[in-house]
Formats: sequence, structure tokens, C-alpha cells
Amino acid sequence: MLFDTHAHYDDEAFDADRAELLASMPGRGVGLIVNPGCTVKSSRTAVSLAEAFPHVYAAVGIHPENCADFAPVHMDEIRALAGRDKVVAIGEIGLDYYWPENPPRALQQQVLRAHMALAQELGLPVIIHDREAHADCLAVVREFPAVTGVFHCYSGSVEMARELLDRGWMLSFNGALTFKNARRAPEVVAEIPMDRLMIETDAPYLAPVPYRGKRNNSGYVHLVAEKIAEIKGLSAEEVEQITWDNGRRFFRIA
Repeated sequence: MLFDTHAHYDDEAFDADRAELLASMPGRGVGLIVNPGCTVKSSRTAVSLAEAFPHVYAAVGIHPENCADFAPVHMDEIRALAGRDKVVAIGEIGLDYYWPENPPRALQQQVLRAHMALAQELGLPVIIHDREAHADCLAVVREFPAVTGVFHCYSGSVEMARELLDRGWMLSFNGALTFKNARRAPEVVAEIPMDRLMIETDAPYLAPVPYRGKRNNSGYVHLVAEKIAEIKGLSAEEVEQITWDNGRRFFRIA
């Protein structure tokens, strides 16, 4: 079975067929899914979906693109949600410097540190979004040596990957790995050991080739596993089993 460690089924792109699509996944070979929230509201939805489907788990947090109205009370709400049975991580959190209209960098960093402190308090891993913010993300990671997590849709360098691995972190890859213009991600996949690697879709975004540009879903995560198998010189079945085991270990799912 495959483990899609990052998919946003709370997204409005799934409003028409969310329940049917999620219910179909075990029959399509996808045995586990983690749905990270990006706001307090979407985190609540992620928890509700996890409670409705046995193979779905949730993470809770505030995405850097969505933190403009951040207030301390939001962390109280995230803390309460994090105590629910099927919440396995704090996320999706991080820094995003790509869009100029995003919240100010100082605010993004403040919100990230608040979530890292909560993860440390609760003993939960984190799911990091890092877009054009590698140095600052790594600086925050260094401030919280007791916290580990995963950089989802990893886009940093091999050198950054090595430091994260030394600190006990995981790296995750999605459909972007299959794109013709992918350069850095394949180099990182080739470099890192298989026991520190996970797969994801980031659905509904970043659908892998040959579905690029279409709505993504967990049924396509096998294409990411197949690309990793190609890079690593392994069978797709081997990558499927290793990433399944890695995801269950990382998220502490028995």
C-alpha cells in the first residue's frame, strides 16, 4: 500500500466529490493519507475528515500564506485541535517568500516559531513549507533542536538536506519530481538514504506527469514512487514499502 503523507482534501477543489474520492483510495492502493490544515478553519476540517475516514489522519497549523490576521488566540485553537486522537503533526507551517503579496517575513517567522514551540511542548513532529526561504527556515530549525519534522515538497540543496538529516529530519517529494525541468530534487533524492524519504501528492496541486496541470489526488502518488525507484535503481514495490514504513514511523501510526 501507498502512503500519501501530504494532501489537502479540505480544499474547495474537492467540494464536488470529496467523500467519494477519499472512500475510493484504499481500493486504489492508497492505505494512508495525512491531511494538513493551513488555517484554523481548514485544520478543523482536516480533523473532521480524519475522524470520518479510517485511513485519513490530520495535521493542524497555519500556513505562512494565511497568517496575515494571526492572533495568539489562534494558537490556543491549534493546541486544542492538536489534542484530538487522529492528529499526528503540527502543520502545514513554514515560510513562503515567493509571492510579494504574502504576509511580512517577520510575521511569518513569528508564526512559525509559535508553532515550533507548540510542537516542542506537545512532542509532535512538524510539516514545513519552505518556498524561497531556505536560509531562514533552517535558522528556525536550529533554534528548536528538540523538534523534528519533514520538509514537504523539498526544494533545498543537497547541503541543506544533509544538515536536516543530521538533525533527524525527513524529506518528502511529490509530483514536481517528475517534471522535465526538475533538477535539484532528483539530485537530492539520489543523495539521501531511503529511510529518510517520504512521498506525497500535495493534492490538489502539483499533479505528476502525465497529469501535470490537472487536479491532483492521492491515486497519483504511485507515480512519485515510480520516479524515485527510477532514480534509486529500485523497484517501485520496494519504494512503496519503504516509504509506507517511513511514513508510519514518522507519524507514529501503528
